[in-house]
Amino acid sequence: METIKIDTPFIKLGQFLKLAGLADSGVHAKILILEGVVQVNGVTETQRGKKLHPGDVVVVGEEAPVQVG
Repeated sequence: METIKIDTPFIKLGQFLKLAGLADSGVHAKILILEGVVQVNGVTETQRGKKLHPGDVVVVGEEAPVQVG
């Protein structure tokens, strides 16, 4: 599982999707979240502003899981 390091205590889901390369832009991240294909720690997430902390795991559709580091 790939780990993406952050320099802050948390990162918002939409920002993390862009940082990890799972979304091309903020608009793309929003669309993925609204379509219900984004999971955080095994739960479908519908809030772009969801705060992610180190240890959280994000999955987009059939992509490999990515962990917040």
